[in-house]
Amino acid sequence: MQRTFHCRSSTAEVFACLCSGMTGQERSEEKSECVSLSPMMEADPALPESERVCVFGTGDLGHSLGLRLLQAGYGVVFGSRRPHSSSRLPHGAQVLGHAAAAQSAHLIFIAVQREHYDFLVPLANQLKGKVLVDLSNNLRKNQYPEANAEYLQSLVPGAEVVKGFNTLSAWSLQNGPSDANRQVYICGESAEAKEAVIAVATKLGLSALDRGSISVARELEDFPLQLFPQWRLPLRIAIGLSAAFFFYLLIRYVIYAYVTQGKDISFRIMVSLANQVCPIVSLIMLSLCYLPGVLASFLQLYRGTKYRRFPNWLDRWMLCRKQLGLLSLGFAFLHVLYTLIIPIRYSVMFWVTEHTVSLIRENRTTMFDTTTAWHDDSYLSLGILGFGLYVLLGITSLPSVINSLSWREFSFVQSKLGHLTLLLCTAHTYLYGWNRFLSSSTYKWYTPPGYMLCLVLPSVVLLLKLLLITPCVDRTITRIRQGWERGADQRNPKDSQPLIP
Repeated sequence: MQRTFHCRSSTAEVFACLCSGMTGQERSEEKSECVSLSPMMEADPALPESERVCVFGTGDLGHSLGLRLLQAGYGVVFGSRRPHSSSRLPHGAQVLGHAAAAQSAHLIFIAVQREHYDFLVPLANQLKGKVLVDLSNNLRKNQYPEANAEYLQSLVPGAEVVKGFNTLSAWSLQNGPSDANRQVYICGESAEAKEAVIAVATKLGLSALDRGSISVARELEDFPLQLFPQWRLPLRIAIGLSAAFFFYLLIRYVIYAYVTQGKDISFRIMVSLANQVCPIVSLIMLSLCYLPGVLASFLQLYRGTKYRRFPNWLDRWMLCRKQLGLLSLGFAFLHVLYTLIIPIRYSVMFWVTEHTVSLIRENRTTMFDTTTAWHDDSYLSLGILGFGLYVLLGITSLPSVINSLSWREFSFVQSKLGHLTLLLCTAHTYLYGWNRFLSSSTYKWYTPPGYMLCLVLPSVVLLLKLLLITPCVDRTITRIRQGWERGADQRNPKDSQPLIP
């Protein structure tokens, strides 16, 4: 049950105020002080000031933050402009007027928007020497000439302003931090103030990272405004590949049939073409996940050291491998779904019925072909195994799963099983082509089919990986990654001498 605090002014006190000739503003101020200093609403003196925090703002963010602080063992005092009407606060918290709440704790969280900072100006004396944690964000970048934290510091120059906790939402605070949002960033001028905020973050189960002075506040305020920054390059690659192969296949199948045979098969665009585009893009993007690692290994082998930075393009490519893999898994899922609906399509059922009726009318039968049966079963089996490993790779990329794995286990799944997944999916595509690679009818308008084009990149990646796992190359790569440098023994002959003669 939530507690609601009210001012218990007696009738005699109200009558005395009326008879004293006070103005309306003075009576309002007196009433506010009466609410703030009511015995029911005073801060709990049993808790030391270091274990008591204040939250200005009783909205969703302030409510969720106060709840988390209470669960962590802190005494929480809310500062509100209408303390007598604040009825939706977490159980166990206290609510006071802004002035009284500011005096109750050394650490104050400002959970209000910048437009409402003006109420802090009259509290400059009460906030002097206090630590103010600014949680505000903006609606767009460069909305104001200075950062919100810098503006707050100018309004209350006697306080120590720290920017932090602005990357957490009210939902994540209320439900507890997950592995994906444990990281919080802080910045400020005072080292002592930042240490106090870091201590609170640590007790809440968060990982705080000090980004420096208050001048970094604008950068921190821009973090929540970023829209999938690590997904932009993978999404562009996925959209580009999908569009390119869609139009390529549209020309080879739909337009080709209409021009050469006069057939309208445009109905195949919705399912048949999509079911060809999805596996093609999936296989290419899976190859792009493992190609940068192969290139990095050859680059280290060429340089003979691991202590030189990779080129920026390769470094950026390697940082987005997880996103490339997840998008690849998404396209694989779509391929599976499109394949499962093939038997219930009208065109397929019509063709099967017509073929069966024609065989009956002509009194013909077809012989069972063992080779074709082996081909189909092998093709389907490799696809199922590849998709199963695909899903396993996707599951092990979840933060909660990663935290439960050792580095060796994670490396085994993402590297060894990842390359095995690429091998199975590539073999699945080769079996799909089967003997059509040598058929002239496959090359419509002298262009290769889409599945042939998508086999180029994974085949190159697998061949390069095969070279890297040969004993002589693998031994050299292992030594380089353990710190060995080519030519280091000649440059430092003393280092090559044995420790024990």
